[in-house]
Amino acid sequence: MPKQKKGSGKHLRLSARGLVEYVFRSGSIETGFRSAAPLLDGTKAHQKIQKTYGKNDQKEVYLKTEIPFGDITFQIDGRCDGLLKNDDGSFVIDEIKSTSGPLDLVNEETYPVHWAQASVYGYIYTTDNQLENITIQLTYVQVQTGEQKKFQRKMTRQELGDFLMDVISKYVPYARLRMELLEKRAASSKALAFPFGNYRDGQRKLAGAVYKTILEKRTLFAKASTGIGKTISTIFPAVKAIGENHLERIFYLTAKTITRTAAEEAFRILQAEGLELTVVTITAKDKICFQDKVNCDKAECPFANGYYDRINGAILDILQHESLLTRPVIEKYARKHIVCPFEFSLDLAYAADVVICDYNYIFDPRVSLQRLFEEQKKKTALLIDEAHNLVDRAREMYSATVNKADFLALYKEYKGSKEFIAKSAKAVNDRLLEKKKQKQILETELDEKLVHAVDAFAYDAEEELVRGGDADELLLNTYFAAQSFVKIAELYDKRFTSYLTVDGNDVVLKLFCLDPSHQIKRMGKGFRSKIFFSATLTPAGYYMDLLGGKSEDYVLSIPSPFDRENAEVIIQPLSTRFRDRGRTLEPMVRFIVDLLEKRHGNFLVFFPSYKYMQLVFERFAAVAPEVQTIVQHGQMTEIDKEVFLEAFHEKEDPKERLVGFAVLGGIFSEGVDLKGDRLQGVIIVGVGLPQIGLERDIIKDYFQADGHNGYDYAYIYPGMNKVLQAGGRLIRTDTDRGTIALIDDRFLQPKYQAMLPYEWQHYKVGDSPSLR
Repeated sequence: MPKQKKGSGKHLRLSARGLVEYVFRSGSIETGFRSAAPLLDGTKAHQKIQKTYGKNDQKEVYLKTEIPFGDITFQIDGRCDGLLKNDDGSFVIDEIKSTSGPLDLVNEETYPVHWAQASVYGYIYTTDNQLENITIQLTYVQVQTGEQKKFQRKMTRQELGDFLMDVISKYVPYARLRMELLEKRAASSKALAFPFGNYRDGQRKLAGAVYKTILEKRTLFAKASTGIGKTISTIFPAVKAIGENHLERIFYLTAKTITRTAAEEAFRILQAEGLELTVVTITAKDKICFQDKVNCDKAECPFANGYYDRINGAILDILQHESLLTRPVIEKYARKHIVCPFEFSLDLAYAADVVICDYNYIFDPRVSLQRLFEEQKKKTALLIDEAHNLVDRAREMYSATVNKADFLALYKEYKGSKEFIAKSAKAVNDRLLEKKKQKQILETELDEKLVHAVDAFAYDAEEELVRGGDADELLLNTYFAAQSFVKIAELYDKRFTSYLTVDGNDVVLKLFCLDPSHQIKRMGKGFRSKIFFSATLTPAGYYMDLLGGKSEDYVLSIPSPFDRENAEVIIQPLSTRFRDRGRTLEPMVRFIVDLLEKRHGNFLVFFPSYKYMQLVFERFAAVAPEVQTIVQHGQMTEIDKEVFLEAFHEKEDPKERLVGFAVLGGIFSEGVDLKGDRLQGVIIVGVGLPQIGLERDIIKDYFQADGHNGYDYAYIYPGMNKVLQAGGRLIRTDTDRGTIALIDDRFLQPKYQAMLPYEWQHYKVGDSPSLR
């Protein structure tokens, strides 16, 4: 091994796995299913093999070393799966890798990165124990069958040392860049001042609470009213925590594109004030893909073909020249280096100081960023924006379905050609048919027989897909659904239920997560701090229950910083219940028209459903044809959304106006900023209750049995949250003025009154003189 000068004061700590994965990645992105089921660190498979070790063997052995290289000292560590001692006193480093694919596709040369990882462990152990040589062993295990395949190489300490030095030499350019960026980050984040001259009322309190929460490694639930400036008030203290060496990374999690944009703008402001850190935004694959249709086959996509041969150069290039890696920036460099923009953003996430992304990259077990090691989590904070959205999003993440029609179609398609797929598809179809005959809609116990059949199908489908068969889209999509179903089945407990829906000959079974709190808590485990914040975390107890809160967590509520007289609030007690809509249609339209005649400016009118919105809109257009209108529709593109919002521009003539019709809980009812004269009134029709249906009633019954008011948990709290969010579109700055009208007689009932924010409690009832 060549001698190196002793490293200077610069130290870089990295894992053995992170080092070799950077250096040895090569080749192409494989077709979609390959990225979903790679060679994994399957815990159960590892443990099964480790149980076969002898009494002198060790498992999960922690190894670390320091390697001086030029002016850097590399601190490399990791855990080898096994350290085995032979009868002759020699040692074996055992690296275990598990796969759900067929083992006959794995040979000694298939994965050089695995040899590299085990060789690093071999070097550390031989050096620490003055051994001349050691055997490196790779053990591959098929997770479904338990079948194993082993490969061995005997290597000297000199060979291992030379190999490691060569690996490090290839990592050095990236290491130097990372260290330069870290030095700039440390100095700039420590010196950073709050970017605005003054804190708004409540803003300092929120920022202080966030910093304290991070400092004390706690969780915070913060209700901060619209106008506080929640985005900068959570980001700024988290950045300061980086400057004080409490944090290494921030994840800013959102549910909607518009709130991601607000987070990017906050970092842009901080960077203009001198902050130097790297921020990356992850955009969904179907939105950022350069192809007309998402297809990750290297034969079909030039950005997938040879991706890993070019990705390190692309990462070095973008990190040297950019610090705010938004979608347009990532797309620019992805085209330059011919790399997939989505996978590029994921790889950048592991190098960035801040990641702005959807909730699912942390909380969904099927798509989370799995390479975040526990050590990294300990210095990572989660800033969870508009956290009220996470309840239903998490229910969706932790639920899964299987559809009988898909398996029947696959059986018919593959019968006579590939019997192994036809047979396993038929087994799922037959089991669902049995369940249909049983006529039991709701089940609290997991159907293990069905799960086993779905798992067997997934194994057979993957074998066909891995072998590059001419599989069609139905097989691929059904494979994904089956994998998801099996994954969720592993989480199934008393907080889940299963229910069957029958439509003609088709049968769908859903594993439905009723209470996502346990899974949210599990997926968030290990992170230093979690900050859940929203303008509408009301009531706090409900959201703490469903977001995995604990009694020792911090809870904060900050009222609006604006004078409540800025908003005139009117309650018009008309029934919007389904049975009364025909009767109250005319008085409702008259109320809206009358209100518009007496108030200037643009208005947004929100409805609980598209159907109800269309009913009222058609009558409104007939009564007031002179009023310019714009209507939300169900399948709006990003361009459609921009056109809708841009229509709300400030009018030169105060008598000019635009009335927008939109749905509660939709894209225009939260996260939208229409400041000043762009919006001067919001009318909300109904109390936002979700439509009565099977799932909501199941939720209601579950929480009622668990000691809560089930109807509140299933209907009232989620519904009123939508109302509060929609009303929050109006007063966005201290100069905004306008009218909020709430149309429903239930707004005058005590239960609903108790949920109205302080800023709305000076309301007038709709027949007040001001409206006559």
